[in-house]
Amino acid sequence: MDAALAGLSVGDAFGDQFFLAANRGLSPDDEPPGPWEWSDDTELACSVADVLRRLGRIDQDELAAMFAARFDPGRRYGAGALELLEQVRAGVPWRQASAAQFGGRGSHGNGGAMRVAPLGAYYFGNPARAAAEAAAQAEVTHANIEGIAGAVAVAVAASTPQTGRALFDAVLDLTPGTYVRKGLRRARTLSGSTIEQAAAVLGSGSRISAQDTVPFALWAAARYHRDYPAAIRACVRAGGDMDTTAAITGGIVATQTGPEGIPSTWLLTREPLPAWIG
Repeated sequence: MDAALAGLSVGDAFGDQFFLAANRGLSPDDEPPGPWEWSDDTELACSVADVLRRLGRIDQDELAAMFAARFDPGRRYGAGALELLEQVRAGVPWRQASAAQFGGRGSHGNGGAMRVAPLGAYYFGNPARAAAEAAAQAEVTHANIEGIAGAVAVAVAASTPQTGRALFDAVLDLTPGTYVRKGLRRARTLSGSTIEQAAAVLGSGSRISAQDTVPFALWAAARYHRDYPAAIRACVRAGGDMDTTAAITGGIVATQTGPEGIPSTWLLTREPLPAWIG
């Protein structure tokens, strides 16, 4: 789980630098000047990891309380997530707040997926358990089936030693929903595509939805499963929600490479994780 959290947070922090006006001229092959601050992706992932370490499973009430107590609006949360967590912090039950999002449809955003790779790594070798726990943690903020499906897909990818087409087969076996699954099926057929071609077909998170984010992130993880820097740079090259695709991809790839696959200079340049995560 530690490797996945490191991979997620470094990917998040690296990708987030390319949103800064001062770095607009940088190529994905460059290294932005440090320090690299991480975003809401990492802050939420740390709470998921913390709950797992303390309880050995996802307790939804505890996770919701931790999300609400620890969230920092300066970490660039989306408007929907901010509204939900402020409601929970004010005492609104998380089930009510989550279900009420987007006119009662629940959120199909990529937030449940961006934070879940460490959970998949925690249940490495047990993808069915990873899928169940991923769905539970996603439901706290993303009551829509597509938002849950995105989280399940990422967790299963991080829980299995499979790579390439076999990774997609393992993920599709356990992923619910419709549109995320359609994207994953397309991604499975694009092994010979360029980064730009894959992003054009699958999306790269520009709509901030699970169906627009997860298929490309898993494509990048499958394509570059032994090359962490190449996987992260692919996410930046694709554009879109670069910090989130890089967080998802980085968390999955780091479960394959181990922490030694992450450049030591990148780990040092990334802002330290919160003190409460240990």
